[in-house]
Amino acid sequence: MNRKPILRRTMLRGLGTAISLPLLEAMLPTSRAAAAAAQTPPLRMMFFMVPNGAHMPAWTPSTQGPGFALPATLEPLQKHREYVSVFSGLTLDGARDHGDGAGDHARSGASFLTGAHPRKTDGADIKSSVSVDQVAAQAIGSKSRFASLELGIDGSAQAGNCDSGYSCAYSSNLAWRNESSPLAKENDPSAVFDRLFGNGDSASEGKNRAARIERRKSVLDFVLDDAKALQTRLGTADKRKLDEYLYAVRDVENRMTHSDKLKVGEDGVPNIARPAGIPRDWSEHCKLMMDMTALAIRSDATRILTFMFGNEGDNKGYPQIGVPEGHHELSHHGKSEEKQAKVQKINHFHMQHFAYLLDHFTGVEEAGSQLLDNCLILYGSGISDGDRHNHDDLPIMMVGKGGGRIKKPAHLQYPKDTPLCNLYLWMLNQVGVKADSFGDSTGVLKV
Repeated sequence: MNRKPILRRTMLRGLGTAISLPLLEAMLPTSRAAAAAAQTPPLRMMFFMVPNGAHMPAWTPSTQGPGFALPATLEPLQKHREYVSVFSGLTLDGARDHGDGAGDHARSGASFLTGAHPRKTDGADIKSSVSVDQVAAQAIGSKSRFASLELGIDGSAQAGNCDSGYSCAYSSNLAWRNESSPLAKENDPSAVFDRLFGNGDSASEGKNRAARIERRKSVLDFVLDDAKALQTRLGTADKRKLDEYLYAVRDVENRMTHSDKLKVGEDGVPNIARPAGIPRDWSEHCKLMMDMTALAIRSDATRILTFMFGNEGDNKGYPQIGVPEGHHELSHHGKSEEKQAKVQKINHFHMQHFAYLLDHFTGVEEAGSQLLDNCLILYGSGISDGDRHNHDDLPIMMVGKGGGRIKKPAHLQYPKDTPLCNLYLWMLNQVGVKADSFGDSTGVLKV
């Protein structure tokens, strides 16, 4: 007798908890034709933005085509070398001043995923355009629990003057639902975790959190009965995949719990709970947010995601790598070799944390392929050299093979002023969006 396949959207449920599952063989239809169609893994589209541009000599590969050597800033991606493409020569014209004067950071943030030139205002009359991630979310968002997720390290703002008369909404948000509605990002890993593994009932989620605190239980403890019942319906390979995934959930939750404790000092004062929320250490905070990103993608909670390593114009220092000076301040290096070296150290530090995310995806199999085979992950900035504030020849990289659409990752050089939106138009076409244009595109980029 043919078995009845497990539904793709099956979740493990318990008190205030709903845990999405990765794609399992038991979810595939039993007929050969239907199974072949269902085995095609979903294509994920992610966008990561770093602020203040990059030290381009350490970013740009020295040769073109496939097989290029990774430059210094990209060296942390060595384990994922076969998935890395670099696109040189792309331009974000919407971030240029067009007569509006200063404000390059705000404009680069607002136009990075929209291609639009934002209205210069610090009032309520903000105006940009719909972002590429939201166009994709409108097309394929219904296939996952969340149409899109907006994450980052710094908080979002929707008002205030953050850059030479430009609203803070421009410099602190990447995703735009429409020309006047930016989507605020979440930067609290605990809140993201609750969103991913809550059941949508705020009352029961509150009880769940209270019970976990009181009993020191994991969210997994509340779904054990469901998990045990599901295990009886799985084959050996699926059981292993489920165990690996649930281990990852528990590991992340444990690290989140530990990040909310103060260490014992030399005076012998014991750990005391501090308000749950964002870890004080930037690196730990970023890693937890990358953990959340990995869980969201692996569980197919979403297929569209944006992430800001910092709000545009961010001026935090990184004393943990020997760079206590502000990032934005250093980016105005005035050709100082010392300042440029420190900017490159920050670029490298960010890339290490991006590589940490990619490590989560390594070895995750999907119907005969790897998860990174089925991703289009864009990483870059809307500014090239932070000292010049130029928006041409941007630092833009893609990781993933797009379900086989990128045959040989390479360093590709495009003609001067080729719109970045040409690449976005290509990406939209890959997820089934039948569009002839996006932003200031002039055609589909040849990848």
